[in-house]
Amino acid sequence: MKKYFRTFAKTALVLVYLVIIAGAVVRMTGSGMGCPDWPKCFGYYIPPTQASDLEFKPNHDYKKGIVIIKDEGLLVAQSNFISSENIDLNNWEAYTKHDYAKYNPLHTWVEYINRLCGALSGIPILIFTVLSFWFWRKNKWLTIISILTVFGMAFQAWLGKTVVDSNLAPYKITIHMVMALVIVGFILYLIYASKTRFKKQIQNSKFKNILLFAIVLTLIQIVLGTQVRQHVDEQVKAIGYVKELWLQNPTLQFYVHRSFSFLVFFVNAWLYIKNKRLNLGYKKVNLIIICIVFEVVSGIAMYYFDFPFLSQPLHLVIATILFGIQFYVYLENSYKSIFISEEI
Repeated sequence: MKKYFRTFAKTALVLVYLVIIAGAVVRMTGSGMGCPDWPKCFGYYIPPTQASDLEFKPNHDYKKGIVIIKDEGLLVAQSNFISSENIDLNNWEAYTKHDYAKYNPLHTWVEYINRLCGALSGIPILIFTVLSFWFWRKNKWLTIISILTVFGMAFQAWLGKTVVDSNLAPYKITIHMVMALVIVGFILYLIYASKTRFKKQIQNSKFKNILLFAIVLTLIQIVLGTQVRQHVDEQVKAIGYVKELWLQNPTLQFYVHRSFSFLVFFVNAWLYIKNKRLNLGYKKVNLIIICIVFEVVSGIAMYYFDFPFLSQPLHLVIATILFGIQFYVYLENSYKSIFISEEI
């Protein structure tokens, strides 16, 4: 049973990161409002492919909840009905959660794929949660964290709804991002704690504490990065896709984010040096340094080379991968204090 549990946990981790990638592409392309309602898209399970699908049609069989665009606003069908030659507003109600009423096929399908990835990631999570009850007697934490992961996914889905309803409120986007990392942490714990064999690692309290500090720094950097991205979004709305002007007058958060990167680099470099000098054996620290280098390069590329293609989603995705690796190394270093010694 433990084999299947770990398989589904690893599958869930990959899919959650796929959702993060999809979310980063949504942000890069400005597709967050591609589906203005939730959980459906313009009232459909499969979104429309052309603007004419969202126009009023006479003698058309409308189903309850279907959305049309009328006079730069959204109208929602109140019940099932067949339309007459002219629109009867008694059959419709205005969508009042926000005033965004545009259709862009690219934005719609990018956002729709993002939602599909989110729904798909929930399947292995539900499965490994059911499987976790087989381990209740030997390690209750596996079951508890599995259940928390399910609730975390449900909360994340609700957050996604509130993000859309608020027309992409910045602080809600930030919470949405942080919650994704919490879910990643839960799944990494489950993957590590369900191992049947643990490699003996040298425990070093100072290394562990600095590593925890590095994880906190990474989280802060990701939050600051979402705020910088919000400024970029505002610039896009104001001046369009003139990339060389997006950071011409950056906010304070940008300078804090950029300066903070030096601290992140030096703290993680200290971990690398400490790991080598004391021969602690944490091989994944090398991956941490690789992620840091890619983060620096992508950050420089965005600022000095006017946001090359895919540099924005790569910058975010690598940051989340960095967090995941750091957290897993922390689990390895904390084995004695966190995990029970018996095998599952």
